[in-house]
Amino acid sequence: MIETEPEQKQQEERLTDRVRRAILGAPRDVSDTSHLHKMSLIAFLAWVGLGADGLSSSAYGPEEAFRALGVHTYLAGGLAIATALTVLIISISYTRIIEQFPTGGGGYVVASHLLGPKTGVVSGCALVVDYVLTITVSIAGGGDAIFSFLPAAWTPWKLPAEFVAIALLIALNLRGVKESVQVLLPIFLIFLGTHALLIGWTIFSHLGQIPEVNHRLQQGFSSGLTTLGLGGMALLLVRAYALGGGTYTGIEAVSNGLQIMREPRIATGKKTMAYMAISLALTAGGILVGYLLLRVEHVPGKTMNAVLSERVFGGWHLAGLPFGYWLVLVTLVSEGLLLVVAAQAGFIDGPRVMANMAVDSYLPHRFASLSEQLTMQNGVVLMGLAALAMLAYTRGNIQTLVYMYSINVFLTFSLSQLAMTRFWKQREKAPGRRRNLGVHLIALALCVSILCITVIERFTHGGWVTVMLTSLFVLLCFGIHRHYRKSAEGLRQLDDILSTLPRTGEAKPRSLDPKLPTAVLLVSNYSGFGVHTLLSILRFFPGLYKQFIFLSVAVVDSGRFKGKEEIEDLQHHTEADLAQYVEVARRMGFAADCVWSVGIEVVSEAAALCQQVAKMYPKATFFTGKLVFQRERFFYGFLHNETSKIIQRRLQWVGVPMVVLPIRSRV
Repeated sequence: MIETEPEQKQQEERLTDRVRRAILGAPRDVSDTSHLHKMSLIAFLAWVGLGADGLSSSAYGPEEAFRALGVHTYLAGGLAIATALTVLIISISYTRIIEQFPTGGGGYVVASHLLGPKTGVVSGCALVVDYVLTITVSIAGGGDAIFSFLPAAWTPWKLPAEFVAIALLIALNLRGVKESVQVLLPIFLIFLGTHALLIGWTIFSHLGQIPEVNHRLQQGFSSGLTTLGLGGMALLLVRAYALGGGTYTGIEAVSNGLQIMREPRIATGKKTMAYMAISLALTAGGILVGYLLLRVEHVPGKTMNAVLSERVFGGWHLAGLPFGYWLVLVTLVSEGLLLVVAAQAGFIDGPRVMANMAVDSYLPHRFASLSEQLTMQNGVVLMGLAALAMLAYTRGNIQTLVYMYSINVFLTFSLSQLAMTRFWKQREKAPGRRRNLGVHLIALALCVSILCITVIERFTHGGWVTVMLTSLFVLLCFGIHRHYRKSAEGLRQLDDILSTLPRTGEAKPRSLDPKLPTAVLLVSNYSGFGVHTLLSILRFFPGLYKQFIFLSVAVVDSGRFKGKEEIEDLQHHTEADLAQYVEVARRMGFAADCVWSVGIEVVSEAAALCQQVAKMYPKATFFTGKLVFQRERFFYGFLHNETSKIIQRRLQWVGVPMVVLPIRSRV
């Protein structure tokens, strides 16, 4: 293998490059596998980055459920118990998913493996739309919480402030997951402290009033029996329980984001899930009990959590100062900012689901690529832009957003639980089968019930938008996969060339002469495509080149950036593929060698490597193949990256000759 000289220090960066570095941070060396440990999260930080999505839903889920009770607030006690139990049941079921699918991916991977690829695409599309709405709901809810205590004259600034918040989160996530989580950690801790005090004080201050509270609830129950009947009260409770489904959103985020967790991932993921489940069950259930005990009612322009905080802390004084006012302020600000933290789940998990789908060719392959900061930049940007569009469409209306949000959450939940039910049903002799099957069956019944009631009740209140967007997204993914499949079938025909290659010639190593004309061929994996390009060079330039260099970039994408073993395996495969090309050329009687590097993006790595080889072999001409179609569509450039043309332009600018040879596709 050719040893290339280290690239000389480039000229001073342009102003735009310096600004970009200041915002996004310095590039990271993907070949340094220590980054995998440095960038991964321990359970506590994963709880902040992923569990905050679930915990923050206590800002809007319990309120929606409580308001659905109307005047029958005496049912709130049962609603609180049902809510807490549901959180725990769904969380336990997702802990089982973590055990069986430790590489992450959540609903998409589970449904794809256990229910089939087509069902997996439905689940994946629902998840992506869900995470877009996670960002939008969280930011809109945060805006509502913060503007609840600000003067009414400031209300027109709420929507612009929410746009700015999403833009800032895009920039933070382009820097990297761990950096964004550490910045938001203090907000998370303040939220925990203030809400523990809020709920704890509400409950313990009413311990001496248990007889009075019990009497009030008995009166309400008796009145409900008279007006609604037992069946009517049960239906009302079920309806309120289902419409409060926003409370359970975010539970799946932990299983989807296992890739960012510290090894051992299963243990870290289960611990993170336990933190999230207990904190959400206590917070959501405690807030519902607080509404009941203090008889909280909806006040226009304020969230019910804001009213609850004012009831509890409003009268507190310390040394004659209105300490309670500031405590209310801190509580609501922390709640609002925690919702901003919760938007992190959308930026962390959304691009990862898209990357998994891109690896399976259901989305453009570029969504599996990593940026210089080792983030899924394309996915982060797309999620952010989609969230901005959704925020503009709904004007930040939290109720509409929650209705839209809950549908896809429970569609994914239902498919995941159905998949795991099928998984355990087929394993008759597996230890713990009955227990695990029972957990998933109960979770499936709960999720399907909530999904059906939410769709029926809220379809005309924004739910139709979610159904339409998800359906169109599914059709788009199937169309992309069909194109990639047909392209691959056309390329597989080229592999027939491999069976006609000479098998008898001696693959004798010979030194390359820097003074001779040299053909440098850019290749990826060993295939008929690369060999066809080699034979095309011999056909178009007969007798000109006596020696060949095969150049490749081992691209680390999201599918490979999971552990040290995956990256090392990629390097070994790259070396093995290049060795096969070298052997073919040597059997044909040519001197041949290879050169390769590891990178996250083909264009920049290949262009730099080509320039280094060009310095060593001044008479080198660079070649690559390009897939061409009989009928070019406007979107083909986006699906196929146009890598060869971009590399050619870069090399031509620095005076390095490059020829792009057409490889015809039958698509």
